[in-house]
Amino acid sequence: MTPTPMTTTPDVRRTIRATTATDAGAPPATGADPAVRIPAQAGPPGTRTGCTTPADTTPTDGDTAGAPAPHDPCAHGFLPERPPVRSMIGTWTRLDALAREAAVATDRATAVDIVDRADCADELTALRQRVSRLSPRNAEAAAMRVAVIAVSCGWGALDPQAPAAREVANEAFLELWAAIAHRIDHDQFVALPTLALHNWAPERKPRRHIPIDQLARTEQLVPIVRWAPEGQPLSRLDRLMLAATRLEAHGIWLFRLADTLAGRAPDDSSTPTALRRLVRIQHALRAQLHSEAAELAAAPATDQQRAVLAALAEQGALEPPVLQAADAVLGIGGRRPGEGRRQHLRRHLPAQHRAWLSAMDRHCAPVRTLAHRGGPDAAVYREAQESLIALRRTYTALVQTAAAPTPGGPLPEAA
Repeated sequence: MTPTPMTTTPDVRRTIRATTATDAGAPPATGADPAVRIPAQAGPPGTRTGCTTPADTTPTDGDTAGAPAPHDPCAHGFLPERPPVRSMIGTWTRLDALAREAAVATDRATAVDIVDRADCADELTALRQRVSRLSPRNAEAAAMRVAVIAVSCGWGALDPQAPAAREVANEAFLELWAAIAHRIDHDQFVALPTLALHNWAPERKPRRHIPIDQLARTEQLVPIVRWAPEGQPLSRLDRLMLAATRLEAHGIWLFRLADTLAGRAPDDSSTPTALRRLVRIQHALRAQLHSEAAELAAAPATDQQRAVLAALAEQGALEPPVLQAADAVLGIGGRRPGEGRRQHLRRHLPAQHRAWLSAMDRHCAPVRTLAHRGGPDAAVYREAQESLIALRRTYTALVQTAAAPTPGGPLPEAA
């Protein structure tokens, strides 16, 4: 019998509800950026202040709902606006089947053989010819399935349009990969944000419409493409990806606090209040990861799944977007000499997400000057930095547990 996927513990839910209740009364921040929402310093009457990014207005044959609304990080973080597509239709059911077969392949050679057989049957060419007809939402769904296949075959780090890639990977698959990358305007989507944030569904259909972040927090989640065979318990890789989704859903208040801090002066009376709330949110996120650890450690794993994790880690593709948002505010990305560490991690995010993070880098710069000051406000800022460091370490320990050949020891206690 398949065990029930984990949900958030009551203590963590209470912590986040208590924090968000106080955040609801926080004064609005002010600033402006053409690509993303940074609260306006001074704007004409009636100007809307809200997280906005340019919408994809490309018409598509399969998009009957019209152009999607602008992405709003303050509404649902970097989660998709709507639940991911659980079942693809028409010719695309074959891509769905290929992804499911590749995910449970015993090794890379088996996964590659699955792709080669699909190429011999001209299935990959048929799919590539239909990419332009995908709606934006279905293009994201196809991208997730392509990402599963690519990492299962050991091709995750390839540039599908590079000539050298054709010496390594199946040419027809590379053409499909490149066509989908062009359709979603995102070249390096084979990474955690695609594999986790677009590969989940609520176990049961909610009785009413609820916001996407609340749906991912409160409902039991199951993977759309499983890394474990049907009828068997979820694997460690399945549970890690679902944990990343829940982390993003709980981290929505971190995005809102980041937006509040944008443009704030370090001596603004609201700055230390927002930073204290940021600390509480990061502690709650850390507690959430600890609640996932025991069941993840007890879940089964295979050498192939560990190879997938190792490949993603090697290419810097396992950093959760919510941690990158906190880093944009607090500025503690671990850059090594000669390496643009922060941009290296962000390259796996869609363009509008990268633009929002870059804007936060700029507009939170005044707050980061607290790092070089003294006094109680500077102490609160340093506490926020330390809580983010602890959160990152806890997430790293969770990844290491997922990649371990045998169940590891318990994680350190949550602070």
